[in-house]
Amino acid sequence: MSSVLTQPHFHNEAAAYKWVEARVWPEGPNCPHCGGVDRISKMEGKSTRMGVYKCYQCRKPFTVKVNTVFESSHVKLHLWLQAMFLMSSSKKGISSNQLHRTLGVTLKTAWFMSHRIREAMRVVGIEPMGGEGSIIEADETYFGDKEHITRRTKKGKSGHSGKRAVVSLVVRGGGARTFYAPQINKLTMNQIISENLHPDTRLHTDESRLYTDALQMVSQHGKVHHSAGEYVRGETHTNTVEGYFSIFKRGMKGIYQHCSEKHLQRYLSEFDFRYSNRQGLGVNDEGRTDLAIEGIVGKRLTYRTIN
Repeated sequence: MSSVLTQPHFHNEAAAYKWVEARVWPEGPNCPHCGGVDRISKMEGKSTRMGVYKCYQCRKPFTVKVNTVFESSHVKLHLWLQAMFLMSSSKKGISSNQLHRTLGVTLKTAWFMSHRIREAMRVVGIEPMGGEGSIIEADETYFGDKEHITRRTKKGKSGHSGKRAVVSLVVRGGGARTFYAPQINKLTMNQIISENLHPDTRLHTDESRLYTDALQMVSQHGKVHHSAGEYVRGETHTNTVEGYFSIFKRGMKGIYQHCSEKHLQRYLSEFDFRYSNRQGLGVNDEGRTDLAIEGIVGKRLTYRTIN
């Protein structure tokens, strides 16, 4: 069995452009400047740049990289595709150091590439999760210290007051949607549930007081009492969402090791993307990379905006 990474678009720049164009422009090229689809021609032999087209409606040149996460990048497109495949196929992620060594780019470039790819993985225009007959598990976890918490201010603090709170909603047998909550309280939880869950959904949580008002926003609310040693009662449990958290924490501690608060939501989007498009739902590594490519459009990200 040959490796997927031996395919031409991972090693040949012209093949990489054709592969991306077929996915971004399934019905043919369209101008990202004026939106035109007519009177567009490829500048073959007339430009030193790869994959350049010219729109004769607005008279501007463009490539498939314009208005995507690839825009203005000097990294070869086939290297971008290798990076996207590696991040899409690594269950717990792949570090910038590993990308730097594998792709032969600088560490700074690898770090920036990985953030652009996470942006491509971010889901835009999301609809409510669940619905009639659907079970969604909700839970919160705490990962890492808040950045304003120093060793001195941490003394005397108890519980999770100095930790970063992460809330996840996981459809049983489906996808996940996870949020970084700078302030975790009942008001925050009510907002997350009301904005993201369909009102006909059955919600399962633990006995935390954060979910006291949940029944006002969903059709049923089942709880398990972990403090009393209860983890499963019939269909009611939070084992699925806790399984998601175990993957997330192993990735963040074992692969990424450090993440600033301002970037945490982007990392959560990466883990959500792989979990929601996993093998168990019929999506293999190649399919996951295709889905990541579909998310590159309209998500221009500059180094200055994320550094």
